Amino acid sequence: MSETRAPISSLKANLFLKAYGLFKIPLLAYVGPKCLELSPTRSVIRIKLRRRTKNHLNVMYFGALGIGAELSIAITAVASIYESGQRIDFIFKDFKANFLKRCDGDVHFICDEADKVRALIEKATKTGERLEGTFKAYSTVPSTSETDKVATYELTLSVKNRSMKS
Repeated sequence: MSETRAPISSLKANLFLKAYGLFKIPLLAYVGPKCLELSPTRSVIRIKLRRRTKNHLNVMYFGALGIGAELSIAITAVASIYESGQRIDFIFKDFKANFLKRCDGDVHFICDEADKVRALIEKATKTGERLEGTFKAYSTVPSTSETDKVATYELTLSVKNRSMKS
């Protein structure tokens, strides 16, 4: 069994996003998300509104919103997996979104359920079974309002520990 590692910082999370985008998922590099906060209970991802991320109506494109929503949850899963030192694979099983307002500025994607994501990964370190958890996130446009939600998301994360035999 692998040793646990120290928690990763927002800086390391951003380096991971850049490297993973360059080598594994080029769309991440193209959109250029940034991790603003990564704590045991919360994660915040920012995607800037620019030519690459906006549609013909000059608001954030649906695909960019999907990337941000996914990353707000995935960055905590990646950090927890790294810290566990085990080989745990994850994939999103479903994605539900409610778009409440126009995203006409830089968008912050916020997951206040990072502790629940970490608990799912912790549980996966102890079993070889496939586990699932559904997590909520939301987004805001701080240039308009720090607190008004422009969209809410619900994603189901499926994880499996490949370090153990099931």
